[in-house]
Amino acid sequence: MGVEREIKLRFASADEARARILALGATPLHGRRLQEDALLDTEDETLRVQRATLRVRSEGGKSLLTFKGPVAPGLLKIREEHETVVADGAALLIILESLGLHVWFRYEKYREEFEADDLVMAVDETPVGVFVELEGGEAAIHAAARALGRTTADYITDSYRFLFLQHRDAHGLTGADMVFSGAPTEAASARAGRAGE
Repeated sequence: MGVEREIKLRFASADEARARILALGATPLHGRRLQEDALLDTEDETLRVQRATLRVRSEGGKSLLTFKGPVAPGLLKIREEHETVVADGAALLIILESLGLHVWFRYEKYREEFEADDLVMAVDETPVGVFVELEGGEAAIHAAARALGRTTADYITDSYRFLFLQHRDAHGLTGADMVFSGAPTEAASARAGRAGE
Protein backbone atom coordinates (compact mmCIF):
# COMPACT_ATOMS: atom_id res chain seq x y z
CA MET A 1 0.00 0.00 0.00
CA GLY A 2 1.33 3.45 -0.92
CA VAL A 3 1.20 6.21 1.69
CA GLU A 4 1.18 9.91 0.90
CA ARG A 5 2.66 12.36 3.43
CA GLU A 6 2.47 16.04 2.57
CA ILE A 7 1.81 19.62 3.58
CA LYS A 8 1.34 22.87 1.69
CA LEU A 9 2.92 26.22 2.55
CA ARG A 10 1.64 29.52 1.13
CA PHE A 11 4.11 31.83 -0.65
CA ALA A 12 3.74 35.34 -2.05
CA SER A 13 5.11 34.39 -5.48
CA ALA A 14 6.49 31.49 -7.48
CA ASP A 15 9.82 33.30 -7.84
CA GLU A 16 10.20 33.59 -4.07
CA ALA A 17 9.22 29.95 -3.54
CA ARG A 18 11.63 28.71 -6.22
CA ALA A 19 14.52 30.80 -4.86
CA ARG A 20 13.95 29.56 -1.31
CA ILE A 21 13.83 25.92 -2.46
CA LEU A 22 16.99 26.22 -4.56
CA ALA A 23 18.77 27.89 -1.63
CA LEU A 24 18.20 24.64 0.31
CA GLY A 25 20.28 22.77 -2.28
CA ALA A 26 17.33 21.07 -3.99
CA THR A 27 17.78 20.01 -7.60
CA PRO A 28 15.21 20.44 -10.41
CA LEU A 29 13.12 17.30 -11.00
CA HIS A 30 10.34 18.35 -13.44
CA GLY A 31 9.96 21.68 -15.21
CA ARG A 32 6.96 23.97 -15.00
CA ARG A 33 3.88 22.54 -16.74
CA LEU A 34 0.10 22.79 -16.55
CA GLN A 35 -1.69 20.05 -14.60
CA GLU A 36 -5.41 19.53 -15.16
CA ASP A 37 -7.18 17.47 -12.52
CA ALA A 38 -10.67 16.00 -12.50
CA LEU A 39 -12.20 14.48 -9.36
CA LEU A 40 -14.83 11.79 -9.86
CA ASP A 41 -17.51 10.24 -7.69
CA THR A 42 -20.72 8.23 -7.82
CA GLU A 43 -24.15 9.90 -7.93
CA ASP A 44 -24.63 9.19 -4.19
CA GLU A 45 -21.14 10.62 -3.44
CA THR A 46 -19.76 7.37 -2.01
CA LEU A 47 -16.14 8.56 -2.18
CA ARG A 48 -16.80 12.00 -0.66
CA VAL A 49 -18.75 10.41 2.22
CA GLN A 50 -15.73 8.16 2.87
CA ARG A 51 -13.42 11.22 2.49
CA ALA A 52 -11.65 9.41 -0.35
CA THR A 53 -10.64 10.79 -3.76
CA LEU A 54 -10.52 9.41 -7.29
CA ARG A 55 -8.59 11.72 -9.64
CA VAL A 56 -7.58 11.77 -13.28
CA ARG A 57 -4.64 14.14 -13.87
CA SER A 58 -3.53 15.22 -17.35
CA GLU A 59 -0.27 16.99 -18.07
CA GLY A 60 1.91 17.28 -21.15
CA GLY A 61 0.14 14.55 -23.09
CA LYS A 62 0.20 11.96 -20.30
CA SER A 63 -2.27 11.08 -17.57
CA LEU A 64 -2.39 9.52 -14.11
CA LEU A 65 -5.24 7.77 -12.32
CA THR A 66 -5.00 8.20 -8.55
CA PHE A 67 -7.02 6.88 -5.61
CA LYS A 68 -6.50 8.50 -2.20
CA GLY A 69 -8.03 7.23 1.02
CA PRO A 70 -9.24 9.28 4.00
CA VAL A 71 -6.76 11.60 5.71
CA ALA A 72 -5.48 10.45 9.10
CA PRO A 73 -5.60 13.10 11.86
CA GLY A 74 -2.28 14.86 12.53
CA LEU A 75 0.04 17.72 11.62
CA LEU A 76 0.68 16.25 8.15
CA LYS A 77 -1.77 15.07 5.54
CA ILE A 78 -1.20 11.30 5.63
CA ARG A 79 -3.31 8.87 3.63
CA GLU A 80 -3.30 5.77 1.48
CA GLU A 81 -2.46 6.49 -2.16
CA HIS A 82 -2.42 4.32 -5.28
CA GLU A 83 -1.45 5.74 -8.66
CA THR A 84 -0.92 4.43 -12.18
CA VAL A 85 -0.01 5.95 -15.54
CA VAL A 86 -2.80 5.98 -18.13
CA ALA A 87 -2.21 6.19 -21.89
CA ASP A 88 -5.26 8.37 -22.64
CA GLY A 89 -6.80 10.46 -19.85
CA ALA A 90 -9.71 11.73 -21.97
CA ALA A 91 -10.65 8.15 -22.91
CA LEU A 92 -10.36 7.08 -19.27
CA LEU A 93 -12.79 9.85 -18.23
CA ILE A 94 -15.28 8.64 -20.83
CA ILE A 95 -14.94 5.06 -19.55
CA LEU A 96 -15.37 6.07 -15.90
CA GLU A 97 -18.39 8.23 -16.75
CA SER A 98 -19.88 5.29 -18.71
CA LEU A 99 -19.51 3.22 -15.53
CA GLY A 100 -21.64 5.69 -13.56
CA LEU A 101 -19.01 8.06 -12.17
CA HIS A 102 -19.11 11.79 -12.87
CA VAL A 103 -16.64 14.66 -12.65
CA TRP A 104 -17.70 16.86 -9.73
CA PHE A 105 -14.69 19.20 -9.48
CA ARG A 106 -11.94 20.35 -11.83
CA TYR A 107 -8.82 22.26 -10.88
CA GLU A 108 -5.69 23.49 -12.63
CA LYS A 109 -2.25 24.54 -11.54
CA TYR A 110 1.19 25.15 -12.99
CA ARG A 111 3.61 22.87 -11.15
CA GLU A 112 7.41 22.78 -11.02
CA GLU A 113 9.15 20.09 -8.92
CA PHE A 114 12.46 19.82 -7.10
CA GLU A 115 14.00 17.04 -5.02
CA ALA A 116 16.26 16.83 -2.00
CA ASP A 117 16.95 13.74 0.09
CA ASP A 118 13.65 12.09 1.04
CA LEU A 119 11.49 14.89 -0.33
CA VAL A 120 9.80 16.25 -3.43
CA MET A 121 9.10 19.99 -3.29
CA ALA A 122 6.55 21.36 -5.75
CA VAL A 123 5.89 25.01 -6.55
CA ASP A 124 2.19 25.21 -7.42
CA GLU A 125 0.83 28.32 -9.12
CA THR A 126 -2.95 28.13 -8.78
CA PRO A 127 -5.84 30.49 -9.49
CA VAL A 128 -6.06 31.06 -5.71
CA GLY A 129 -2.37 31.65 -4.92
CA VAL A 130 1.08 30.10 -4.84
CA PHE A 131 1.83 27.10 -2.63
CA VAL A 132 4.84 24.90 -2.00
CA GLU A 133 3.86 21.28 -1.49
CA LEU A 134 6.32 19.15 0.49
CA GLU A 135 5.86 15.41 0.02
CA GLY A 136 8.01 12.61 1.39
CA GLY A 137 9.22 11.34 4.75
CA GLU A 138 7.83 12.98 7.86
CA ALA A 139 11.21 14.10 9.26
CA ALA A 140 12.23 15.53 5.86
CA ILE A 141 8.97 17.51 5.61
CA HIS A 142 9.44 19.08 9.05
CA ALA A 143 13.12 19.86 8.36
CA ALA A 144 12.37 21.47 4.98
CA ALA A 145 9.52 23.53 6.41
CA ARG A 146 11.85 24.85 9.14
CA ALA A 147 14.54 25.59 6.55
CA LEU A 148 11.96 27.53 4.53
CA GLY A 149 11.32 29.65 7.64
CA ARG A 150 7.97 28.10 8.51
CA THR A 151 6.51 26.52 11.65
CA THR A 152 3.82 23.91 12.12
CA ALA A 153 1.33 26.80 12.44
CA ASP A 154 1.95 27.48 8.73
CA TYR A 155 1.17 23.90 7.64
CA ILE A 156 -1.82 23.60 5.29
CA THR A 157 -3.33 20.14 4.98
CA ASP A 158 -6.51 21.24 3.22
CA SER A 159 -7.21 20.17 -0.35
CA TYR A 160 -7.05 22.56 -3.26
CA ARG A 161 -10.83 22.30 -3.50
CA PHE A 162 -11.20 23.53 0.09
CA LEU A 163 -8.72 26.37 -0.53
CA PHE A 164 -10.65 27.31 -3.69
CA LEU A 165 -13.98 27.41 -1.81
CA GLN A 166 -12.42 29.59 0.92
CA HIS A 167 -11.00 31.98 -1.68
CA ARG A 168 -14.23 32.07 -3.69
CA ASP A 169 -16.36 32.83 -0.63
CA ALA A 170 -13.91 35.41 0.77
CA HIS A 171 -13.86 37.32 -2.53
CA GLY A 172 -17.54 36.98 -3.44
CA LEU A 173 -16.71 35.04 -6.59
CA THR A 174 -18.73 32.43 -8.45
CA GLY A 175 -17.73 29.30 -10.28
CA ALA A 176 -17.68 25.61 -9.49
CA ASP A 177 -14.14 24.78 -10.63
CA MET A 178 -10.66 26.13 -9.84
CA VAL A 179 -9.44 26.80 -13.37
CA PHE A 180 -7.55 29.58 -15.09
CA SER A 181 -9.68 31.83 -17.24
CA GLY A 182 -8.92 31.90 -20.94
CA ALA A 183 -8.07 29.07 -23.30
CA PRO A 184 -9.87 25.71 -23.06
CA THR A 185 -8.12 23.06 -21.04
CA GLU A 186 -6.05 20.28 -22.62
CA ALA A 187 -8.48 17.61 -21.42
CA ALA A 188 -11.52 19.52 -22.71
CA SER A 189 -9.82 20.03 -26.07
CA ALA A 190 -9.07 16.30 -26.30
CA ARG A 191 -12.69 15.41 -25.48
CA ALA A 192 -13.99 17.90 -28.06
CA GLY A 193 -11.67 16.37 -30.66
CA ARG A 194 -12.95 12.88 -29.88
CA ALA A 195 -16.56 14.02 -30.10
CA GLY A 196 -15.90 15.19 -33.66
CA GLU A 197 -14.38 11.87 -34.77
